[in-house]
Amino acid sequence: MRATRKAVVVTVAVGVALGASGCEWNGLNSVPMPGTQGRGEGAYEIQIEMPNVTTLSQNSPVRVDDVAVGSVSGIEVQGWHALVTVSLNPDVQLPANATAKIGQTSLLGSQHIELAPPVEEEPEGRLEAGDLIPIERAGAYPTTEQTLSSLSVVLNGGGLAQVQDITTELNAALVGREDSVRDLLPQLDQLVGSLDKQRGEIISAMEGIDRLASTVEAQRDTLNKALDGIPPALDILVAQRQDITNALTSLGGLSDVASRVIDESGDDFATNVRALSPTLKALADSGNALTEVLGVLLTFPFPQNGINNVIRGDYANLAMTIDVTLPRLDANFLLGTPLAGSLGGPEGVLGKQAGLAGQAGNPLSDPLRPAAAQTPEKQSAETPAAEPNTLTIPGLPPITIPGLPQGAPAP
Repeated sequence: MRATRKAVVVTVAVGVALGASGCEWNGLNSVPMPGTQGRGEGAYEIQIEMPNVTTLSQNSPVRVDDVAVGSVSGIEVQGWHALVTVSLNPDVQLPANATAKIGQTSLLGSQHIELAPPVEEEPEGRLEAGDLIPIERAGAYPTTEQTLSSLSVVLNGGGLAQVQDITTELNAALVGREDSVRDLLPQLDQLVGSLDKQRGEIISAMEGIDRLASTVEAQRDTLNKALDGIPPALDILVAQRQDITNALTSLGGLSDVASRVIDESGDDFATNVRALSPTLKALADSGNALTEVLGVLLTFPFPQNGINNVIRGDYANLAMTIDVTLPRLDANFLLGTPLAGSLGGPEGVLGKQAGLAGQAGNPLSDPLRPAAAQTPEKQSAETPAAEPNTLTIPGLPPITIPGLPQGAPAP
């Protein structure tokens, strides 16, 4: 009687589930099972894009830290991946960037979905109803079938049977060379350490090689043209090989002669260079005077700039000042030589004209000046009265001339 009552309850529950699901029957797992997690009041649903659901089925548990907090409420195909809908208890709090993986409870146990916070990035936000965990943050742990398959590959065709042969040959290679291997290991450690220290330089070199390769790739057409033009140039060089060889041989002979000449006349050459130094210094001291005088060379004594104003028909206007004083001659012809300053005389020492030349006026400007009128009182005050029979010449002592009339003016 008790067993009959349980069968009736199960039949009623299944019938109610079928009516609620639109009379669709895909097995017992397609029916929401009472008592599962994530089915109570306040539960919310999220969706997960899975690359492969393996043997996951509806009503499979959803765990967080190995604690069941929900169940799978739907699985459907979406493009090339599966879209899994899970229902979670209202107290489940996960970040918005949570991850999802399909795991297995035990070696032969059922599969479930494991939700967890992200490992390689900081948690962000909060997972809420209607959110989607993309396929980039979803996956599956290896199943028992995959583990056994990989183990069978290793045991049958993975070379495990050749371990003994590898060990035997390795022992044969190392026997008698223990010291060499012992010395090699520290050197390898040092090499690896040096490479690790120079990792930045190696990366920079690789980046430089990458830039060089990009430049070469951008200049591919130019390089192709250059490579196409090299063979004709090589043919010309081959045809002129004998002449090039003779030229190089002659150049070697010229080098020998030049070396011998320099060795034999090195002192004379050094003397000539030292003797040339005063000349070069004089040229440097002349400044731009040499270049300026070249403009007058062809039209001397008239300057080139004003020659059109000098020559007017059959006559030429010329105003010339010839300075033949000793300081000028010394500055023009002896400056920069060992004889510089020898013609200066008193004028070079005083820095001005001396003697009569110093008392003379400027022949260019004095005729244009108005004559200064002097009163007898001023003349008697500035010029002492000449004595009788005395000739007074500026710059010289008074000269007495016999027979000169008294009161006659000095010539």
